[in-house]
Amino acid sequence: MTGLWVRQLTLGFALALSVSAGTEGVREQAENLYQRTDYQAAIDLLNKQNPKDAVVYELLGRSYYGLAEFKKATEALERATAMDSSKSNYFLWLGRAYGRRAETSSFITAPGLATKARANFERAVALDPRNMPALNDLFEYYLQAPGFLGGGLDKATALAEKIRTLDSVEYHFTLARLAEQQKEFHNAEAQLRRAVDLAPRQVGRVIDLAKFLAQQGRYQESEAAFQNAHKIEPQNPKLLFEQAATYIETNRNLERARELLKRYLDASLTPDDPPRQEAERLLKASSGG
Repeated sequence: MTGLWVRQLTLGFALALSVSAGTEGVREQAENLYQRTDYQAAIDLLNKQNPKDAVVYELLGRSYYGLAEFKKATEALERATAMDSSKSNYFLWLGRAYGRRAETSSFITAPGLATKARANFERAVALDPRNMPALNDLFEYYLQAPGFLGGGLDKATALAEKIRTLDSVEYHFTLARLAEQQKEFHNAEAQLRRAVDLAPRQVGRVIDLAKFLAQQGRYQESEAAFQNAHKIEPQNPKLLFEQAATYIETNRNLERARELLKRYLDASLTPDDPPRQEAERLLKASSGG
């Protein structure tokens, strides 16, 4: 009897390990698909996985987010946070999904969705005060949201000081955003240039400066900054997108903008790059569609 019990236990343990290994394999495959921005393939694979754990639901949420299916993203991420409330990034992505729902919803439902976005960003920061993406998203929320939705310059300024202790380059960018919000454009430019000085090889900092100069109507200086960015990382997809978007926003160099967007859409993109849908929208807009 004892021998039978041992064999059954051993068999059960082996089966559990097999299921666990299978689940890990599915997650790894889905994550690889996600990183290649093949979001639908990742979703199809994950939806076949049963039972689903918090890791699966979180990746499902990110994949739905990548397809701009923000309601499905919030539903999946709500499940992930309910199953594991200790992960800062789960709440970060839930906040992002609610934020995008707020941006794309009616004026009736937007305030409630925005409030949920803020609450989840705050939870992400509380769980991990060093989570820079969460700090950045919460900073932008505080900066842009009205007071009745929990925003405010005082909150954004206080959060900038927390960022200062973690990343001096990012800190100067937050100071630039604060100055720009208060129409202190000379100070904003100075802070952006300081960020470039501190991280001259970070192409994103040069892009920030180039975009700002274009917004100020200083097109020659903006073009020079973009050219500098191309010298640093000529094949950077975000550079192609942001330069094209800047041209379209300022209604100039539209043929060049279309060329850059086509190169962007042919590039190997990651989830950190702007969505393909947005590039396609800009390409259509620049063509008069």
